[in-house]
Amino acid sequence: MNRGERIAVGSVAVGCVVLALKAGAWRLTGSAAFYSEALETTVNVAAGLIALFAVRLATKPADAGHTYGHEKAEFFAAVIEGVLIVIAALSIFQHAWATFRLPRELTAPLPGIGLSALGSLLNAGWSWRLIDAGRRLRSPVLAADGRHLMSDAVTSVGIIVGVGLVAVTGVLMLDPALAVATGVYVLWSGLRTISSSVGGLMDAAPEPATVARIREVVSASAAGALEAHDLRMRIAGRVTYLEFHLVVPGSMTVAESHAICDRIEEALKSEMDFLVITIHVEPEVKAKQHGVPVL
Repeated sequence: MNRGERIAVGSVAVGCVVLALKAGAWRLTGSAAFYSEALETTVNVAAGLIALFAVRLATKPADAGHTYGHEKAEFFAAVIEGVLIVIAALSIFQHAWATFRLPRELTAPLPGIGLSALGSLLNAGWSWRLIDAGRRLRSPVLAADGRHLMSDAVTSVGIIVGVGLVAVTGVLMLDPALAVATGVYVLWSGLRTISSSVGGLMDAAPEPATVARIREVVSASAAGALEAHDLRMRIAGRVTYLEFHLVVPGSMTVAESHAICDRIEEALKSEMDFLVITIHVEPEVKAKQHGVPVL
């Protein structure tokens, strides 16, 4: 089991503990706001299981049926997670509407608040772990889970304060209002997760800063060539595919041009080991007088 898989297993375990705490808070209080938290945590557990499957699949090497590997499995997993979050939001709205129509007193609010607060602290702590792991392992699904859990922890603070106000003031309509506000946030979070993941499925380019740095490295390490043009990049989970055309003098031998390619690849890999690089060597008659000038 690799590091990404171990972290995904940890997410499922933490999610189950938090789900027990959030569900306990809802059962103790009968609060619609705590119901929305429990339902969202259920989605988190399901998302953790999907992430575990995706991380395991994404690390499989390329095969005859998938010659570019399986890295995009994480983007599919993130889209599924987003859809589950949207479904959870719709269920929250339904429950909030029922509570609006038939409000009821909260029971045992203090123990319920305590359980919810403990679950939120666990979410906040684990979210930092996921965000850091997603960044270092270049895992879209782990990073998405981490950001989602962090947002959950932040909104939980508002819910806990709101439920406390309901208990103190006796204004029962605050409870379903909090649930609706949570549902709106959950819906936005799900749509954002879907949007960012679809970008990966559509072969989105890396961040502009990464693109600019790649162009700089190619320009600085291609001495002997004339120009590099038609640079194209696409993200596929943990790896980024880069390809471009390298124009060399027509009199240059294959061995000499190959040495330049090796030098460029070594320079890029020394900074960005996640790159998969393809370079097409062309004679100077193919020069386009644009692209990346060679320093």
